[in-house]
Amino acid sequence: MKKILLSAVSLLLLVSCSNDETSSSTDLATTAHKHHRGCASHEVHEQQLRENPGLAAKMQEIENFTQNAITNGRLVNGKIEIPVVVNVLYRTTAENISLTQIQSQIDVLNKDFNALNSDFNQVPTTFSGVKANVGISFVLDAVYRKSTTKTSWGTRDAMKKSTQGGINPTSPTTKLNLWVCTIGGGILGYAQFPGGSSATDGVVIDSKYFGTTGTATAPFNKGRTATHEVGHWMNLRHIWGDATCGSDLVSDTPTHNAANNGMPVFPHYSTCTGTPIEMTMNYMDYTDDAGMYMFSNGQKSRMLAIFASGGSRFSFAQP
Repeated sequence: MKKILLSAVSLLLLVSCSNDETSSSTDLATTAHKHHRGCASHEVHEQQLRENPGLAAKMQEIENFTQNAITNGRLVNGKIEIPVVVNVLYRTTAENISLTQIQSQIDVLNKDFNALNSDFNQVPTTFSGVKANVGISFVLDAVYRKSTTKTSWGTRDAMKKSTQGGINPTSPTTKLNLWVCTIGGGILGYAQFPGGSSATDGVVIDSKYFGTTGTATAPFNKGRTATHEVGHWMNLRHIWGDATCGSDLVSDTPTHNAANNGMPVFPHYSTCTGTPIEMTMNYMDYTDDAGMYMFSNGQKSRMLAIFASGGSRFSFAQP
């Protein structure tokens, strides 16, 4: 099990997930290989740090609070129910996804964050002692739709701004905003970590990878892109720590040497110190939707910490 590294605040990042790894720091709409989930986390975050020099200090404060809340057990008790606003930006009929497809994604979030997913029982015995029921629920609050002439939106938050043809977030301090649009370049989605501007807070998912029906496209058609991205929105890092044998700041996840794609065969061993068995079925890896089906207890504690009194998302935990 890895040691939590508080000094790793430099890895705190806005996350942009695609079906292949990219390297552009301006816009991640690059050509991706098919059937590989990937992320350009560092590049996008570095861009935000250049634009907002105070962001690093703010996120360090959130990290300090998170670790203190986990250590001292000051977590939210009871059920947290998060209202979700879905903002659909469409050029084609296919992009104007149905309410049925939208609800299918809300259903997946509720299952995955409450250990009600049918594949939860597939968690290997090796990790059965740390698999978690996070206990956070989601309810569809509103759906807003807007026609556009844009063929793709990229990763610079244009879809979140009416001045750029997008849709401004609705009550972002009390409601989780999801933007559904064509991002471009094979990118599946991206999320903003706690600490960023409320004007851009939320999660963006490409309509081809949203929910379980309609335009949802295999192997990312089980709604797990949103589960992964909402995990980031709740302050989770990628399980390999976005570095070779890096830290995700969680104590009960094994050290991964790198991201895993596709459907790894269990047991899959890390090349890091101790060669631990990797938790490839964790939602914060890069496996196909069918290959990810658990959060760990450590990840649960990290997520719940942001909803504690004084936490960066405490407003979401109020009645």
